[in-house]
Amino acid sequence: MRERRLFFILGCCFIALFLMTSRIVFVNSITSQKLTEKEKLVANFITEHVARVEPLMRETYLASWEAAVTGSEEAYKRTAELQFKLEKIYTSKDDFLKLKGWKESGEVKEHLLARQLRVLYLAYLGNQIPEELLKKIVDKGTEAEQLFSTFRGKVDGKEVTMNDINLVLQNSTDSAERKKYWEAQKASGKAVEAILKEVVQLRNEAAKVLGFPNYFVMSLTLGEQDEAELLKLFDELDSLTRQPFTSVKKEVDQYLARRCGIQPQEVRPWHYEDPFFQEAPDIYKVDLDRWYQKTDILQLSKSFYSGVGLPVEEILQRSDLYEKKGKNPHAFTSDIDRKGDVRVLANIKNNERWMGTMLHELGHGVYDKYMERSLPFILRYPAHSFTTEAIAMMLERMSKNPWWIQQMLGLSDSQRMELQDSALKLARLQGLVFSRWTQVMFRFERELYRNPEQNLNRLWWDLVEKYQMVSRPEGRDAPDYAAKIHFCIAPVYYHNYQMGELLASQLRHYIITHILKGADVKSATYIGGKEVGEYLKGKVFALGATLPWNEMIKQATGETLTARYFAEQFVR
Repeated sequence: MRERRLFFILGCCFIALFLMTSRIVFVNSITSQKLTEKEKLVANFITEHVARVEPLMRETYLASWEAAVTGSEEAYKRTAELQFKLEKIYTSKDDFLKLKGWKESGEVKEHLLARQLRVLYLAYLGNQIPEELLKKIVDKGTEAEQLFSTFRGKVDGKEVTMNDINLVLQNSTDSAERKKYWEAQKASGKAVEAILKEVVQLRNEAAKVLGFPNYFVMSLTLGEQDEAELLKLFDELDSLTRQPFTSVKKEVDQYLARRCGIQPQEVRPWHYEDPFFQEAPDIYKVDLDRWYQKTDILQLSKSFYSGVGLPVEEILQRSDLYEKKGKNPHAFTSDIDRKGDVRVLANIKNNERWMGTMLHELGHGVYDKYMERSLPFILRYPAHSFTTEAIAMMLERMSKNPWWIQQMLGLSDSQRMELQDSALKLARLQGLVFSRWTQVMFRFERELYRNPEQNLNRLWWDLVEKYQMVSRPEGRDAPDYAAKIHFCIAPVYYHNYQMGELLASQLRHYIITHILKGADVKSATYIGGKEVGEYLKGKVFALGATLPWNEMIKQATGETLTARYFAEQFVR
């Protein structure tokens, strides 16, 4: 579920907005008196830039929406053409040199203007790659993506799909069969290995052209993230989760061993239900679907968000929420024009997955909808992609919360108690399993770009054994890392999923402690808590990108991002 939504990101996650608003007219009316000559130049550049970008951006999002809803080839083609035009704007060397000069001069002091200058500078910087090199990167990335889309592993000479593989890993009790299907999934790594390594080399070459030591560092910098700070954060997370994960991992392995008639020490990667052990097996047999089968998922979503003071009716009126031919089968949220036209694409079914999905997507939706409209165009987007993920994740968790289910669905105390223990255990297990998996992804990708010539096969399993505590297959020497598509199509992004989880827990802690004073930590549901919505609107949404993400988090919670509250929620 965490991986279904990769943002439609432009350069360094920035989006320009509609030009003629009363706020901008007001700002422009005072600039001649309050801004320096250089600041006036920057302000004029921004005005002209937004005038070019805003209508094109809206066209692009509308075309993308039409494509997703209808499956129209014409709409997909138009989306690609518009996206290319939009990205082309940020390749201008002349504009980049202007921005660079203004930034390095240190003469742009006015806060919002300086912030816009920095955001634009980073957006242009990421696009100053020589055109021939950029084309090679895009072409190779497309080749890898196409290979992933068309590749089919084989079992006993017969091609199998990912659905076939997942079915076996979820249900089979035959270790030999499970191994064959697991190896079939990993075979895609061997097929894409050479292309991925070439893409990594090209990305590193591009980073060096722009003055960075490698692509990993460049990507973090463009996203206003610092390598040393992230390492410290992930080390903290490792320290807080290692012992409890070791304990719960034994429980998982005992369950898997019993299922397959082996000893726990014989458990290998193919015994887990997910090929990468990034999702937890349901060893507690929690059936939440039965509570949602006869409910109205849409009405529950409306009721909950209205109760916390974040009405979503306008979002839902513009949305496309149920299955139909040609429609994208997944879910995402789109802010079409940054003036309030926020939409959700979904395919609702009456089960827990879609309850969680709607809470998640509407979390993105309210972040966009309730952003302060008077903000400068270039700053009217979330502080970072992971900060909007945090809101979505925090609210999505409610679909598995026994007390939330009880209150929203009218369960009795005995019915809630029936699912409470196992649901809380499963949530803890899922949180721990995913946190250990993200350690592998973050640290492997860092090393991948630092030294792509090292033995990556061995590095991968070294990290898997250290952080996931999964034993490597005896004698195996294969590029299993390359079977993870994210290294090709979403490079240096995966750590943001975990950062979203950390912030979700940190916001939850602050809300329970300071907003819902006296609320029980375990059973807090926010239901009817309009003060929760007011807090989120005032301290998170309204700020947009006026502050770097960690400064925004500090203002909203009193401290910078930490793993402590994630551990408090999922470890203790």
